[in-house]
Amino acid sequence: MKVRDTPAAALDGLLRDGMTIAVGGFGLCGIPQGLIEVVRDSGVRDLTVVSNNMGVDGKGLGLLLENRQVTKVLASYVGENKLFASQYLDGVLEVEFCPQGTLAERMRAGGAGIAGFYTRTGVGTPVAEGKPTEVFDGQEYLLERGIVADLALVHAKSADVEGNLRYRLTARNFNPLAATCGRVCVAEVEEVVDGYLHPDDVMTPGIYVDHVVVTAPTGFIEQRTIRQQPAEV
Repeated sequence: MKVRDTPAAALDGLLRDGMTIAVGGFGLCGIPQGLIEVVRDSGVRDLTVVSNNMGVDGKGLGLLLENRQVTKVLASYVGENKLFASQYLDGVLEVEFCPQGTLAERMRAGGAGIAGFYTRTGVGTPVAEGKPTEVFDGQEYLLERGIVADLALVHAKSADVEGNLRYRLTARNFNPLAATCGRVCVAEVEEVVDGYLHPDDVMTPGIYVDHVVVTAPTGFIEQRTIRQQPAEV
């Protein structure tokens, strides 16, 4: 039985200083907010976080930045989090920028047991500095390493008791990749279904998932965009 009663129970005994945590989500879409709050409240420090971005100020992974619990981030985007940008520019936070597709493939590779792969993305840019290169078919490629995290935190729409996961629409984003690249994976879900998910609906097999906990959706909206109603004639 993989289902736990609370996010704190799901992470009990798993957190420690200096660990690497892979976190699903894109901005505020598909983030495991309840699990992130437990990490914040635990007080663990010197964390390396692997995620597409660090949420926004006051929400998502931004909470860990506010608490000065993160020393290094592997990410592809900074833009929506002013604290993330300021800590990086002030030298408080080490940031390894990674092209978004490369970051996704590094996480996928780590989950698949692939130590590294060659890609043309980033060749001739600062991304390539210090990385081995090789020429294939007359084109230069650089070596990128697969990412294996100590812990993966993900959010899914549905799960069953065996930990099989189904994501909703774009909340799928980086969650399946994070789930597979963690040595231990904890999934925050909106519901645990009766019985089992249909095999065609399984997006992350339960073999990758160690613990599941039900939490309410956050309802966060990163950028609210509306249009004016037309004036009545």
